[in-house]
Amino acid sequence: MDRQSQRGLRLNSARSICAFQREEFPQPLGTMELIDSHCHLKGFKDKGELEPVLQRAADAGVHRFITVGTSPEDWVPYREMHAAYAGKIDYTVGLHPCYVGDDWEAAVSQLSTFFMPPYAPAAFGEIGLDYFHLPKDPLQAGEVILMQEAAFRQQLMLASELECPIIIHSRDCFKECVKLIDESGVDWQRIVFHCFTYGATEMAQIIERGGRASFTGIATYKSAHAVREALREQGIERLMLETDCPYLTPEPHRGKSNEPAYLAPIAERCAEALAVPIADLAVRTSENTRDFFNLK
Repeated sequence: MDRQSQRGLRLNSARSICAFQREEFPQPLGTMELIDSHCHLKGFKDKGELEPVLQRAADAGVHRFITVGTSPEDWVPYREMHAAYAGKIDYTVGLHPCYVGDDWEAAVSQLSTFFMPPYAPAAFGEIGLDYFHLPKDPLQAGEVILMQEAAFRQQLMLASELECPIIIHSRDCFKECVKLIDESGVDWQRIVFHCFTYGATEMAQIIERGGRASFTGIATYKSAHAVREALREQGIERLMLETDCPYLTPEPHRGKSNEPAYLAPIAERCAEALAVPIADLAVRTSENTRDFFNLK
């Protein structure tokens, strides 16, 4: 092969690498700064991947993260992460309904101890109900539902006493979640239904009560027409964005593990659905997130 051919081969290889990198991770949205209002970073930390994940996020315009607690296994690691990345990574604590077991009371009894300076959580959650992952046996399913409801009630009471924001997990049980929140007396303005998967009718009920929802990569899926209708029902005034990574990778990256860098295509698709400039959406959703979680 002559020198000119070798040079051409190198240039083509370089172009292929650059094209792959552009396809693999989103490019920055100008000078805009996004906040991932709901992610799970422990897995990246455990695999020694947190630093490159945060760098890729920064390269894509995502500069702040709320890593959300689900069980005693991640509460302390997330507090330590927050201490190490103050002003960049905030965290929450809560017992996710899928982690509610016979020992749920012992776990919930630990939660209030985290809400002390200097490294207090930004919110209580994620808590709620999940009827999608119930046992197939009806009797066992009924027992799990009763435990989930008891744990949810107890955590709503604690969150009300602490007067902090509350992140709600609700899957296949919208009416039941709303009923328990109404009964708790919690201020709905402190409520966010994360990873919203219901429709415009359910969204209207949340808005009527003063709550809000945040949206994930599901909003980018071609089949998620109802979710985008709910997005439009809420509008930009209370909107927050999230990846819920490592789950729910958005289009066009489905099939890959999700991470905060992929908040950029979620923002772009939501801006398109709402017919607003992406710059306006980035500014407003970041303001909304800071206000809701009282971020400094």
